[in-house]
Amino acid sequence: MGSDEQVIAKVGRVVGAIEPGRMGEVMIPVRGGSEVFFAYGADPEEELPKGIRVVVIDYEPPRTVTVSRYPS
Repeated sequence: MGSDEQVIAKVGRVVGAIEPGRMGEVMIPVRGGSEVFFAYGADPEEELPKGIRVVVIDYEPPRTVTVSRYPS
């Protein structure tokens, strides 16, 4: 991804629940729209339910991110 397409530090929304130690899905704004990425939680013990806001803390090309609960 180019510098204008970075996903680290972007805020997205969980669209497929991220259960402890398992992969889920998040919707992240990129390239003038939104795209779905596979996602793991930064804390492997925490459940991130569908609908909550998260922030991307790591990106593994081509479509996997690590996320943390967005502070409210």
